[in-house]
Amino acid sequence: MNQFDNATILVTGGTGSFGHTFVPMTLARFNPKKLIVFSRDEMKQWEMAKHYQNDPRVRFFIGDVRDKDRLYRALDGVDYVVHAAATKIVPTAEYNPFECVKTNINGAMNLIDACIDKGVKKVVALSTDKASSPVNLYGATKLASDKLFVAGNAYSGEHGTRFSVVRYGNVMGSRGSVIPYFLSIKDSGVLTITDPRMTRFMISLEQGVELVWHAFDDMVGGEIYVKKIPSMTMPDLATAVSATAEQKIIGIRPGEKLHEQMISAEDSFHTYEYPEHFKILPAINGWDETPERIKDGVKVPEGFVYASDNNSEWMTTGQLQEWIETNKAKIGKI
Repeated sequence: MNQFDNATILVTGGTGSFGHTFVPMTLARFNPKKLIVFSRDEMKQWEMAKHYQNDPRVRFFIGDVRDKDRLYRALDGVDYVVHAAATKIVPTAEYNPFECVKTNINGAMNLIDACIDKGVKKVVALSTDKASSPVNLYGATKLASDKLFVAGNAYSGEHGTRFSVVRYGNVMGSRGSVIPYFLSIKDSGVLTITDPRMTRFMISLEQGVELVWHAFDDMVGGEIYVKKIPSMTMPDLATAVSATAEQKIIGIRPGEKLHEQMISAEDSFHTYEYPEHFKILPAINGWDETPERIKDGVKVPEGFVYASDNNSEWMTTGQLQEWIETNKAKIGKI
């Protein structure tokens, strides 16, 4: 029997791209007592609820992670939490920094406090490649959020609530991301590329969900799980969407990097490698030396960096075209 069977799970930001994949996959694989979608947009909840009218396990709860009182009410009787709520669009965060901080940092603090006080067993928070050596406000807030969740394990003391983090790259086909954008403009015959040298990590939503499941199974507390995923150059990505469109170079947007990074050289001192992922162990409290966290991991070399340009695994245009063809019905919709 899995820990999720007969348990109550809550997903913050559950009407987003991640929630739309996590909820059906989790219901199909496990048998939770309740799966609560916590988010602030009633219209998105209304649309999502149509898919689950005949499943009494799925509940919808309007609320905002900025509102601590509402979180306390939502977390009554909850065993496990996935934290997916975030302000995530990089230029939006650059132009609205106060709002981004309120959701991504203050929201994380509210959730940590509420989970500890309500006796939640485990929490997995979603992170991003942009949180490693950040250059934009979104990445900086997610780095702060990651640090908060890691430290939450010390903060919870005897309460026993455990927190860990899952970090991955560009989610293929998610709302507001590059693939749906290119698909929406490809008929114009021109695809805009910020810089031809630019590379990005590529992950499917399904892989993201499986990494979250793994974190819940494996975590002791304070680990950051980094999935091994392929990279792609922006011109290759554009070619996969349309081989005939002109690629017009427009320059890097505010807050963008040429290459994304998931593990920095500074992280390498506490990072261990596994067949399908890496684990960055917490540098605090000597937690990076505990056998129950390391398990069968192999320490990476000092100075190791996991970035989208030095990746050993690359996605081809053919592989992406195949993925687009298979998933075209849902790209950009969720």
